[in-house]
Amino acid sequence: MLANKDAMATIAVKDLGKAREFYEGVLGFTPAGGQEDGTVTYRSGGSSVLVYKSDFAGTNKATSATWNVGGELEAIVRDLKAKGVAFEHYDMPGTALRGDIHVSNSVQVAWFKDPDGNIISIFKG
Repeated sequence: MLANKDAMATIAVKDLGKAREFYEGVLGFTPAGGQEDGTVTYRSGGSSVLVYKSDFAGTNKATSATWNVGGELEAIVRDLKAKGVAFEHYDMPGTALRGDIHVSNSVQVAWFKDPDGNIISIFKG
């Protein structure tokens, strides 16, 4: 039923203005819709990211959205760090931390948070 339909990441935020500064100014998204109703939709490759105002923003303790950035992982981490993004470091069995990138066999992942504490990951796998 849903297997051949597009999915959309949905990320709750408390302050839409602050979130827009982050998603547009730091991550480089351009608004593709919404904006007047407490939401902003961004295109991301062949998918979408919906950022919306919610009183429950930042309560998720797990990853909210993930991007497979392939061989650009190291460059993107470097660019985001230069823009002031702080990366999360986790102690996970079977995983080595190399700078801000967690490495487990052929998978490399970096996690960071948006202003509301939503966890975002970028990976090369």
